[in-house]
Amino acid sequence: MAVDERRRSELFQAASAALGPEPAATMFEFLPPPTTELATRDDLSGVETRLSGRIDGLEQRFDALEQRIDGRFEALEGRLEAQRREWDERFEAQRRELDARFDGLRDELLAAFRGELVAAVSGQTRAVIVATATAVFGLGGLALSLAQLL
Repeated sequence: MAVDERRRSELFQAASAALGPEPAATMFEFLPPPTTELATRDDLSGVETRLSGRIDGLEQRFDALEQRIDGRFEALEGRLEAQRREWDERFEAQRRELDARFDGLRDELLAAFRGELVAAVSGQTRAVIVATATAVFGLGGLALSLAQLL
């Protein structure tokens, strides 16, 4: 049996008589108008089925996207690892080159230091020999002079 406006009005009057006008008006505000179609369990089941299908489709799309992103990250990690190895090789080559340069500079400095040291020791040795010889000859001459005087 269809609910028309006359029957709604009768129900409102009966509710007003039993509950009072304000509570009856509040109750009727919560009731849907007679032109509104109410959803049935079958309607909700159909909506649930459609939403489940859409959600499954979205999950598949997200899974495919996740796999693509994972693949890109793996490719990027591979490229970064190759770049790191290349840099390590370059740095190692530069380190070896610098070590060779420093070894050469050390050898040059040691050779220069040894040359200066040899020159300084030779000069001092000559000075000591000349001073010793001069002292010996001077003392010898002094000894002869004293011997002739005595």
